[in-house]
Amino acid sequence: MKRRIQQLMPALMISLFLSQNINSQEFQDVGKYMEYISSANEQLSATYLSYLSAVAHNSARKAEKRRQDVVNAISDTRFKIQGMTPWKGDRSFRDTTVAYLKILNSVFNEDYAKIVNMEEIAEQSYDAMEAYMLAQEKATEKLEEAAVRQHQMQKNFAAKYNVTLITTETSVDQKSKVASALMKHYDDVYLIFFKTYKQEGYLIDAVNKKNLIAIEENNNALKKFAEDGLQKLKSVSGYNNDPGLIVACSQVQEFYKSEADQTQAITDFLLKEENFGKLKKNFDTRPAAKRTPGDIEAYNTAVKDFNAVVNQYNKANQAINRDRQSAINNWNDAVRKYLDNYMPVQRKQ
Repeated sequence: MKRRIQQLMPALMISLFLSQNINSQEFQDVGKYMEYISSANEQLSATYLSYLSAVAHNSARKAEKRRQDVVNAISDTRFKIQGMTPWKGDRSFRDTTVAYLKILNSVFNEDYAKIVNMEEIAEQSYDAMEAYMLAQEKATEKLEEAAVRQHQMQKNFAAKYNVTLITTETSVDQKSKVASALMKHYDDVYLIFFKTYKQEGYLIDAVNKKNLIAIEENNNALKKFAEDGLQKLKSVSGYNNDPGLIVACSQVQEFYKSEADQTQAITDFLLKEENFGKLKKNFDTRPAAKRTPGDIEAYNTAVKDFNAVVNQYNKANQAINRDRQSAINNWNDAVRKYLDNYMPVQRKQ
């Protein structure tokens, strides 16, 4: 099963000023001073997007080295800007940017480290997965709020020194927007998938334990979740008008709904198995000398009937397993195609 993918933070900065490169902290005008800060942040955005590209096709833990690269890049950028001389004694833009980078460092060094650890238990339950996704949302909100404050100070500083901001969207900014929308759609569909996926696991566990009460409870829940999922998917729009994920998730829900409808046959089999076990126990405990021809004939008939039931049950189980594997494979293929087709690729800089 494809694991969920991590959400994207907002673009770090979208306003650039002059086109020439800045390689020194000796600035002749305020525009170049501001461009130096902007360029440093743009490089940081590219590093982060590279991390997201890696996470999207693997797991957060497998991309942990990339997260550390982001943390290191944030620190390097922060110290580079912190070491700048204030513009004519005005520290506001520089210090606000440094404060912004401190928040980024805290989120990536602490919040995202916790998210990496949460990933290990996220798939243990639907509640754990929701908590995992909520932690990512909260981390993203922190970054968004910090970005808004920093960008406002940027505009205030520009206005103060009569700098005209030329707002352009860089390639990194465009990729960040695409990745954010992409993963928002994925999250919406994934939670619907995951809820029934986990619920079926509880049902299978109850069947393996032959707990008839738990089977009924979990089966009813599975059917309800599958029906709810199909209803929710009707209101989900495909990303880029591509219904691939929605169709694949709907097929999984249809399978779980069908499986729930067939669970009564499993319950019936377990009851027959229990009754046959009692009959066999009584027959085996009766001494052979006391077994009548009628007892033996009845037992042999019961064995034959039960073997036929077992064969039918095994065939039904094989069909369910085959259909499940097909539905899950289709889902995994849809996720892979979704990411391959739409996830922006950002090479590590």
